[in-house]
Amino acid sequence: MVAALVSEAEFIEGIKALGIEEYARQSNMELRSVYARRARLEKKYGPIATPTAAKPATRREVNAPQRFHVDVKDGTVLVGSDSHYWPGQISTAHRAFVFLAKKLKPVAVVKNGDVLDGATISRHMPIGWEKRPSLIEEIEESKARLEEIRSASKGAVHVWTLGNHDARFETRLATVAPEYARVHGVHLRDHFPDWEPAWACWINNNVVIKHRFKAGIHAPHNNTMWAGKTIVTGHLHSLKVMPVTDYNGTRYGVDCGTMADVYGPQFTDYTEDNPRSWRAGFVVLTFRYGRLLWPDVVHVVDADHVEFRGEVYRV
Repeated sequence: MVAALVSEAEFIEGIKALGIEEYARQSNMELRSVYARRARLEKKYGPIATPTAAKPATRREVNAPQRFHVDVKDGTVLVGSDSHYWPGQISTAHRAFVFLAKKLKPVAVVKNGDVLDGATISRHMPIGWEKRPSLIEEIEESKARLEEIRSASKGAVHVWTLGNHDARFETRLATVAPEYARVHGVHLRDHFPDWEPAWACWINNNVVIKHRFKAGIHAPHNNTMWAGKTIVTGHLHSLKVMPVTDYNGTRYGVDCGTMADVYGPQFTDYTEDNPRSWRAGFVVLTFRYGRLLWPDVVHVVDADHVEFRGEVYRV
């Protein structure tokens, strides 16, 4: 097919049927020439709708529902983030999370991303010959730890919001084997069927729990300023509560910290033994009459103790 010999009607019919990219390929025309001719014809005849070419799967196309809503009038919600579960390592924060799940009997439990570390499917190259656990070892460890939490919080709603490390699982498959899309087992959520997957968990429509938003040392403050709502995130491992008050009242930017040991094997090599302004722990959200009270931080004191609401607990 030679462009100069194709009538306007045939050209329009062709790009409507095939789309711009495929029409250019089949007609041996330069892509920019097809776009240019369509633009000229649109000035003459008006908009010409064409199908969009299918795009390869990317990180943004990891399979997870957008939001999961939970209504809480009175009760607590436990939110733990960045567990990076590692075979053979049960962190102090994890033990405390299970302990408080039994003690507080939460309405909902949210694992706020990076349950899985995904060391062998990381975009970061290994340093030397460091030993990393296999993917199946990480999945089995994560399943065991999540089951401990679920058993300790029977009756609660269990939500798992996707983190960037979790997304490595599907990103890798979507990149190297896109033909497996929608086959059971290729989505990470298939391996954790008792947890509701989502990008974000919304509580009472005014508290948003998601893995990450803004970056940097002031992220919790910037998160709630930009969101206009209380927003609870992880990712940065900083464990802090930043209140913001304006004419609408007070809301909070909350960082969940990390449920992994700060100097655990997950981080040993790539951090090059640098000091880390990270804190191990998690947060407890308490609601009364549907209103969020000041968020509580559970902070790991040492290998056996955590502090919470003015008390030190051995776990």
